[in-house]
Amino acid sequence: MLSRTAENLFWLSRYVERAENMARLLEMGYRMALMPAAGNGNRSEWRSVLSAAGCAEGFDSDNTELSQATVSDYLIFNRDNPSSIINCFEYARANARAMRTAITQEMWEALNGALMELRRTAMRNLAKTDLPGFIDWVKSQGALFRGATDSTILRNDGYDFIRLGTFLERADNTARLLDVKYYVLLPETSMVGDGVDNYQWTTVLRAASSMRAFHWVYRDDYSPWRIAHFLILNPFSPRSLAHCTENITSHLERLARQYGRRHAVHSMAVDTYAILNHGDMDEIFSRGLHEFLSDCLQRYRALSEAIAETYYFGGQ
Repeated sequence: MLSRTAENLFWLSRYVERAENMARLLEMGYRMALMPAAGNGNRSEWRSVLSAAGCAEGFDSDNTELSQATVSDYLIFNRDNPSSIINCFEYARANARAMRTAITQEMWEALNGALMELRRTAMRNLAKTDLPGFIDWVKSQGALFRGATDSTILRNDGYDFIRLGTFLERADNTARLLDVKYYVLLPETSMVGDGVDNYQWTTVLRAASSMRAFHWVYRDDYSPWRIAHFLILNPFSPRSLAHCTENITSHLERLARQYGRRHAVHSMAVDTYAILNHGDMDEIFSRGLHEFLSDCLQRYRALSEAIAETYYFGGQ
């Protein structure tokens, strides 16, 4: 496969996943904003969302008011924000169009249809009047694209690059969702374990579409330790760091077998997976959850850069 085609497939899937993940961050902020403030938290819910998304600086340069309306508009429709939902769909479509013959008709129609719908004025009005409804629409478009991909594309190296992009972006987002709650919104010690604190932790599960799956494993034990374990170390949780990293490692190994050569990036992925596979939540909380998540985010950035260098991506 040409390196340019591999790069397009990799970033196509990353941008689709990023659009959905941005919607999940918005959902988390929206649900948390419905509850009274937890003590003297470090920042407001919407400031926390911007910080976790890495968009705080860009938002502040364009806005003077911090509110649901301004934050949601910036994260959904702002053309100057490279991570806005509409830009993510635009970039995904541009990557798909650049190598149209490498994807299936069903994948193209799912992606192109989502962008055409998003460009309509009605969608901007929906985001203003019914943010939860708009968020559900974005998540459904991500699911539609993944369904079209999984059911129609060949399981060759192109599929591996698509899945690498998906799981790298998903792991990054899960870490950011947890970081919003634990660090940026960290309440006073006296508030830990109260109703607001517990509601915020379950909000993390809802934003990760993991409420039912969590209940199957832990029943009604919605403690911070259990929720963090489910989204970090549980290998059966589809959005956990462990599950995502296992898949990253697996697809890199498939590429190594197909191309007959291993690189430094393969060892990097194995090392990251080993940390999660043998991780202990007591040690993670003792060290500091924010510090652990920051380290994971750095590792995923390094993996992304190493993949680009190994397979000669031009850079996006």
